[in-house]
This record gives sequence, C-alpha cells and structure tokens, in this order.
Amino acid sequence: MQMQSKEHIPKKRNPSEKMIIVTGGAGFIGSATVRYLNDLGISQIAIVDDLGSSDKWKNLVGKRFTEIVSIKDCFAWLQGREKDIGAIIHLGASANTVEADADFLLENNYRFTVKLAEYALKHNHRFIYASSAATYGAGLEGFSDDHARLELLHPLNMYGYSKHLFDLWAKSQGVLDQIVGLKYFNVFGPNEKHKGRMSSAITKMLPSALQDGCIQLFKSSDLAQYGHGEQKRDFIYVKDVVKMTCAFLDNSAGGIFNIGSAAASTWNALAHAVFKGLQRPAKITYVDMPQDLVGKYQNFTLADTSKAQRALKEAAACIPLEAAVVEYVRNYLIPQRTW
Repeated sequence: MQMQSKEHIPKKRNPSEKMIIVTGGAGFIGSATVRYLNDLGISQIAIVDDLGSSDKWKNLVGKRFTEIVSIKDCFAWLQGREKDIGAIIHLGASANTVEADADFLLENNYRFTVKLAEYALKHNHRFIYASSAATYGAGLEGFSDDHARLELLHPLNMYGYSKHLFDLWAKSQGVLDQIVGLKYFNVFGPNEKHKGRMSSAITKMLPSALQDGCIQLFKSSDLAQYGHGEQKRDFIYVKDVVKMTCAFLDNSAGGIFNIGSAAASTWNALAHAVFKGLQRPAKITYVDMPQDLVGKYQNFTLADTSKAQRALKEAAACIPLEAAVVEYVRNYLIPQRTW
C-alpha cells in the first residue's frame, strides 16, 4: 500500500499521558521515533541508550524528552516507576549483520529483550519491540509474519538469529499476542549517519555519485534469477516506519507484524532515485560482493504486510520509493540535517 509523497501530519495526542520508554532512542529508528512522538505532542519520553564517542548524540538535538538512561542502568532505573510508564518501545540492539561475537548478540539482543518484556508484561505496559526481516534469511519460506511459520525460518547470520530467538521465546511462553513484534525491512532515511557500514546503501551511494558521477552496485550472485543490480529489496522510509510503530500505541493488536512498503524494488531503481535527487544523469557500474557477505546476502525481500494493513488501516500507507529517496537526498543528506 503506497501513497503520494507528502509530509505525514500526525494526530496530536494528550501530552499528559504516561511516560514512554524508547530504548535505542538516540539511534536511527529510535531518534526518529522520538521526533514522531514529539510531533504527536508527547515529551514524556525516557531514552535508554549509550551515546559513546560517536555522533549519535546529534540525533537528539532539538528533541524533547525527560531523561537519558544508560543501558547498564536500565532495570535499576525502572524500579519504582511502574505506575509512571505507559509503554515501552524497544528498539535498542546491535544491528551489525556481520557481528561475529555470538555471545554478545545473545546477551544484547536476546536476553536483554526477554528481561525487558517480562518487566513490561508483569506491570501491564504496552511492549513494542523490533524484530527484523533478517529472521527470514534467504526467504526460502517466504516473508509471511504468520506465527505458525516461525519455526520454519532460517536466518543467514547471527544477528537475524538473535532476533529470531526472542520471537520464538515469546511464542513458547504464550505471550506473543500480548506484545507487538515489528519485522522492519530495509529502512533508510535521516538520522542513520552514525551507523557507518550498517547505514543504508543510499549513504554510500551519495559520495560516489557526487564525486565520480557514478554509483557502484554489487554484482548478482545468482545470474539465473537476477541480473546485476536487479536484486530486489523491500525498501521503506524511516518516516513511514515510525508512523507505523507509534500507531501500535493506540490499538490493542498483538503479535508479529511485517513493517515494509509491500513493494520490491531493484537496486538499480534505488540508484536511479539517488541520481534524480541530485538532478544528475544516472551511471551505474557493478563490483564483486565482499567475501563476508557471500552466502549471507538476501537477493530478494518483500514484506507480506496484510496483517499490518488490517491493524493499522491508513497508517500502513507508505511514500513511494523514488519520492522518499529524493526527499532524503535533498532535505537531509545534502544539507547534512537530522530529522
């Protein structure tokens, strides 16, 4: 489901409502969520995140919130605040798809999420968490968010597996319908610069397009099915992602939901959209894929968003890819602005 490109104007909420916890609130999707909540009139927000020595802090400039809590202090800080909290949006995790330390991912992405979910369930807080489209692996079992198919999924990397483990835990505990798990597909947009290699491909395309007038894409690893640059992904703008995420604060829907644009676009189309944003002619060359991605690369993703569309209605509509990329390039990347 897609709509014409225009800035979404959210319906204002009562600013006196209970506090919303946003873990990973200084990160990419997290800081965009804080911005969207602010636009709804909400400033009773506690951010759980570690800023470290990166430029992640810049994502918080101009945003309204009440507190920043270190990840290591999270559970101590929560104690005694049970009556003040209305919801937890858990977006904090290591999103490094080539992370080799499996124990770190288990602790950071799986066990921490289990503990936070148990806290939310015990105190009847709305719990919305980020799963991942990486749980689908190569997509051999499709991209359906049907709970009955969870055990069939085979993630290609440990990051995806760490996310998958929590989905399975929630199902085994019988609590999956009491919480909301969101499988974000290929998200791009403002506030992602600090992610470095894990930022969207658009951030890597831009310097080359500006300096050399050319964008490099990976050669196809499966030419029988996909030509060079014709591999397809479900790309979705971060503004649409946070609109959908926050819409779950206002309903009682539970379970796992795919959050995607419901359209599979080629890398070639993405590159052409970048050139359109720059108002330059398109030129694309193709290079070999890095060895650490071989066998772990998704050649095709397409979210089945039928469940999300039923739960969110008009909030599930997305800006078309080209319009979103042009806005991102012209309004944020070129002027180096956050949202």
